[in-house]
Amino acid sequence: MLRIFTALFFLYCISAFSQIKGKITSTDGEPIPFVSITVENTYQGTTANENGEYQLDVKSENNYALLFQSIGFKTKRVPVSLTNTEKTINITLEEEHYQLNEVVISSDENPANAIMRSAIANKKKNSAKTGRFEADFYSKGLFRVADMPDKILGISLEEEKKALDSTGSGIIYLSETVSKIKFEQPDNLKEHIIASKISGDDNGFSYNTAMGTFYNFYDNYIEFGINMVSPLADNAFNYYRFSFEGSFFDENETMINKIKVIPRRDKEPVFEGYIYIVEKSWAISAVDLDIKGYRMQQPIIETMNLKQNFSFNEHNRVWAKNSQFFDFKAGAFGIKFNGKFSHIYTNYVFKDQFEKDTFGKEIVYFERDSNKKDSLYWKEVRPIPLTEEEVTDYIEKDSIQTLHSSKAYLDSIDKKNNKFRVFDVLKGYTYRNSYKNTRYTYDGLISLSGISFNTVQGWNFKTGLSFNKYNEETGKYTSIRTDFNYGIAEDRLRVTGSFIHRFNRENNALLYLTGGSKAEQYNEAEPITRWLNMFRSLVYENNYMKLYGNTFAKAQYQQNIFTGLFMAGNIEYTRRKALTNNTDYVLFKGKDDYTSNNPLDPESDAPAFETHNLMKARAYATIRFGEKYINRPDGKIPIRSEDYPSFKFMYEKGFAGSEHRYNYDFLAGSMTYKTDLGNKGNFGFKLSGGKFFNAEDISFVDYKHFNGNQTNIIAGQNRLNSFNILPYYTHSTNDKYMEIHADHDFKGYIMNKIPLLNLLQFNLTLGYHQAATPQFKPYQEFSVGFSNVGIGKFRLLRIDYVRSYQGSAFAGDGIMVGLEFLNLID
Repeated sequence: MLRIFTALFFLYCISAFSQIKGKITSTDGEPIPFVSITVENTYQGTTANENGEYQLDVKSENNYALLFQSIGFKTKRVPVSLTNTEKTINITLEEEHYQLNEVVISSDENPANAIMRSAIANKKKNSAKTGRFEADFYSKGLFRVADMPDKILGISLEEEKKALDSTGSGIIYLSETVSKIKFEQPDNLKEHIIASKISGDDNGFSYNTAMGTFYNFYDNYIEFGINMVSPLADNAFNYYRFSFEGSFFDENETMINKIKVIPRRDKEPVFEGYIYIVEKSWAISAVDLDIKGYRMQQPIIETMNLKQNFSFNEHNRVWAKNSQFFDFKAGAFGIKFNGKFSHIYTNYVFKDQFEKDTFGKEIVYFERDSNKKDSLYWKEVRPIPLTEEEVTDYIEKDSIQTLHSSKAYLDSIDKKNNKFRVFDVLKGYTYRNSYKNTRYTYDGLISLSGISFNTVQGWNFKTGLSFNKYNEETGKYTSIRTDFNYGIAEDRLRVTGSFIHRFNRENNALLYLTGGSKAEQYNEAEPITRWLNMFRSLVYENNYMKLYGNTFAKAQYQQNIFTGLFMAGNIEYTRRKALTNNTDYVLFKGKDDYTSNNPLDPESDAPAFETHNLMKARAYATIRFGEKYINRPDGKIPIRSEDYPSFKFMYEKGFAGSEHRYNYDFLAGSMTYKTDLGNKGNFGFKLSGGKFFNAEDISFVDYKHFNGNQTNIIAGQNRLNSFNILPYYTHSTNDKYMEIHADHDFKGYIMNKIPLLNLLQFNLTLGYHQAATPQFKPYQEFSVGFSNVGIGKFRLLRIDYVRSYQGSAFAGDGIMVGLEFLNLID
């Protein structure tokens, strides 16, 4: 019976489908890549690959016509009769010839300007026609290395080059997804991913989703990390000049105008290339635009090309995007690479409206077995045939993965890597069981990351032992670790231990246990890193890091309660002891001496507080309104919204102190808001405040400490959570406080318009910071500076001039230098 049913089903399939394939070339025999092939007056179709090869399965009851469309070529209409057999149709496309006499040339105005003004005037209407729809979506992402050196900065790339050919070239990433999408302008998305494939990783899930692919040139701005000004923006004529390149008639005798897009100023966030506008309706029929890396402030990218093709349906009179392609070239540190993203939209169903609960917090959903589809499935559903290079990459990397995931192979690799050598006693050693995903690590005695200097411990050395186990399917993770820290000047060994267990990746429930003895900064946010403190101490005799001894035991549990709400709680026993300086060692002796380790009185060697113990309990929550998520079988990925601020609330209680005066209650909260202001840059704002209760004589350790800075270097501090030149502990409080931080990066909005200065490609920045407590008049900082500072592709610096005031009185000023990738507003 089953065989009869299978046969009947097979007969139905071959009677309902007609398969057409072939190759598309130009008149000189060269293949034309990425040609759109659609069934006339439908949204069913496919796209040719890089070599001009295509394949289309058509379900139809009548004869029909295929339209072959590519930018720069005449659209070709090919009638097709329905058959039950595979049919090969090779196509030759002729180059489009543009006629200048189709538009009345006026001596008063460039004809392109009139066309673009009409397109801008009608963009809202044309955009609304495709504002709500369902469709089938296919995405493919591919990265190639064009040239990889043997070493970068002395680091060998031998392992990375094994997947490439002898010239250091080849595919390093290839991935595909097939999904069904529902979309509503401007950014409502519901995507159901049916199939996901990554070359060489049958357990992975592709990041190629429809999210972030809706580049709508009817909008004023197109987001590419920076807001690029659309050629159809309301103020487009302030950024572009337009040239009429000619017109042609499509298969429906509709006139299409080819308009050249020319930037007015080179350094602004603008496109260049061509946009094709339909006469009378003024809709977009195609886009072929280049983006220079420096224009979107991604200097590692040399150029990026974006192509969009639209098809017209006579039944609903809508021009709808059927394909979108990105090509890019990039390079840095001697590595050259390129890539391509392909997005195909088919089977549109346009909607007047969606049901009320269509769009929710879940943006993207992956079917559980979406990454387990076999090659036969992919051959049937893939709208762009694979090239020979891509087929080879899948075969080779999938074979390699099968080998590399086998127990025999993993055991053999582990046997080689787990071999113990004499110098491992000093350098460190790791024992792995890759098949069971376990790792035992000894950090060694001479690791540079474990050596530092401070005036309390002197030169101190850190090593540790750890065990880690990870379950890729369930997301469970366990880590057990012990750290040993010995300070020579203090002549003391401090030991801490920790246990971390993550229960799953759905809500990231996590248990954290830790305890031991260590020297800690009074400000638990650690406003100065041990590396920066060591440098300032040894070179400038500035011991800004102030430490106290903490013997403690702590337990914490945290998890995402639901999308947008994270909560955590902990309880801790702590015994605090004041520490004093034990060394005055310095590399370069200057006129200044080290200050004491007492943050309350840097000139006194007296202990900062009496030894005491305390119990502390803390509960806190983070609320992110508008947060959404991608739902994958291996966990949820949160997507934060820029439309709403986020809030944090915290309650802390100190109790069971060795003396009653150490007990207290503390409430605090904050609001953070970050947004982009079109092409005018990114703005971030944070307001926070708090209040202590029954805390008149608590330990200075438990005060609210502001994240100050006295080093003129910004190394890892969040600009919405720290000050530039506020001393670390001068404004600490055990009363109430308010804190304000604001930062705006114009992303070139002003600098791009100033002749000569625009050649620097710097971004103007402004900042404001305030701390208010009852003990002082408000402390304020004003800053102005530049981000994106550097040369060529290396623009990692930000430089600010900062001026501070205590009330209305001038308090100080300084120049701050920071690394951009360490100082994200986020």
